[in-house]
Amino acid sequence: MSHFNFEKTVNELTRLDGPLQKAPLMRWQRKAKEADLRLTMPSASGDISCVLSPSKPRSAKTPATPLSAKLSCHTFTPCKTPKSAALTKTPRKTPMKSYGDRFIPNRSTTNFEMGHYALTRKKESTVVNEEDDESDVYQQLLNSALTNGVDPNKAKILSYKGKAPPQAEGISNNLKVLYSSVKCSGPKVNPTRQVPKVPERILDAPDLRDDYYLNLLDWSHRNLLLVALGNAVYLWNATEGSISQLCELPYADDYFSSIRCIEKGDYVALGTSSGSVMLFDIGTEKHIRTMSGHAARVGALDWNTFILSSGSRCGAIHHHDVRVAEHHVGTLSSHTQEVCGLKWSPDKRYLASGANDNMLYIWNATLGHDIKPLYSLSEHQSSVKAISWCSWQPSLLASGGGLADRYIRFWNMSTGTCLNAVNTHSQVCSILWSKEHRELISGHGYSQNQLSLWKYPSMSKVADLMGHSARILYMALSPDGTTVASAGADETIRLWKCFENIKQAKAPAKTSGETSTLSILKKIR
Repeated sequence: MSHFNFEKTVNELTRLDGPLQKAPLMRWQRKAKEADLRLTMPSASGDISCVLSPSKPRSAKTPATPLSAKLSCHTFTPCKTPKSAALTKTPRKTPMKSYGDRFIPNRSTTNFEMGHYALTRKKESTVVNEEDDESDVYQQLLNSALTNGVDPNKAKILSYKGKAPPQAEGISNNLKVLYSSVKCSGPKVNPTRQVPKVPERILDAPDLRDDYYLNLLDWSHRNLLLVALGNAVYLWNATEGSISQLCELPYADDYFSSIRCIEKGDYVALGTSSGSVMLFDIGTEKHIRTMSGHAARVGALDWNTFILSSGSRCGAIHHHDVRVAEHHVGTLSSHTQEVCGLKWSPDKRYLASGANDNMLYIWNATLGHDIKPLYSLSEHQSSVKAISWCSWQPSLLASGGGLADRYIRFWNMSTGTCLNAVNTHSQVCSILWSKEHRELISGHGYSQNQLSLWKYPSMSKVADLMGHSARILYMALSPDGTTVASAGADETIRLWKCFENIKQAKAPAKTSGETSTLSILKKIR
């Protein structure tokens, strides 16, 4: 028997290189086997109870069924060891705490009646019939919405949050701007203003004198346009469109040489070719008084409250106090030739005078005789008629030269220096500043006879208004500051709405075919 044991030992030694027969399975083999068992596991309703439940007692005739046959009929899951059970055990999830739905309407801030009305309104047509208007329910909802300040078209059906509680008295929050500010909007851009290139209205003005040194047009604060035609003065009511004659000189050889209305009141001063100054009441159309003193025609007039300044052809400037009988209270005699431009500053501190001697003098408001000018400006190379003070900056003065000069110059009255000079390439007859815009308009003569609109202080040209066939001699600004009246040597007066305020504009400008022509003398005679 010993040789048999030796042979068995040798056989076992020769099988060392082969696979182990009785060793435990590898880990990957166990994993694969467990996966196969899970795939073949029966459901909860599987019929495994027939194997695990105790069998009934068999009769003697019934043959015994072997256990292997029974197991072959059903799928049987063997019992798992604790180790294998731990490998297949799935980790149990920790239940999350439920916070509920965040989108729950706030009943205290929700208007259910308004929400119901908004829902039913969407199903109906946007046009409300007369029957619906007469409905009591509709009227009640509408009244309640109006009283509560709620717009039915913008009402919220549901409200998800209430308003922030009011801040306690005596407590200031410096960080309020962080949560109370709204989205910043972009910079506001002013709408572009369209300047009409065609006059709004054209008036015929026969017998209008073609004289550069006169001032025969003015616009009163009661919206009355005054113009001197020959030896008569006429009023045109810009509001009603009516025309009336104010006065007429007794002699045909005499003529009116200047017109100037007082700023606040119904008085107008008229200069004549004989050297006298006449005062009239526009409201009653009555003559008040005549003031004499000049040796030649009076071509320029301007008011400083109750003081009337007049410039004559002899170069003298007189101050008249219209309240007293002895009206002559001052004389300025620096000019050597005819005075054609005379303007008081808006603050009534300075008086600017221009004449045919190419000089521009600036005077203070002191009344008296033999007064010396504050500034003597001699930069212009021609007669200085166009003089205008800036409406928003009282110390800024603009002046224009005649045919030999053609420059518009700007002066600072604080220092008496020239700020800028612009060559207009034509005779400058008149200048007006806008009250609404930082612009000015100038009337010109040869060669284009145009009105030029300038942007200040860049002095870039905004537009050229063409229409006059001869040089533009006189200009006047309407009381509202939107319309400019220009009178030319072609015996026409044209109204240009070039300074219209965009915010107050209600109707678009008239087209080119809507101009009207009125004859002033024909309606009077």
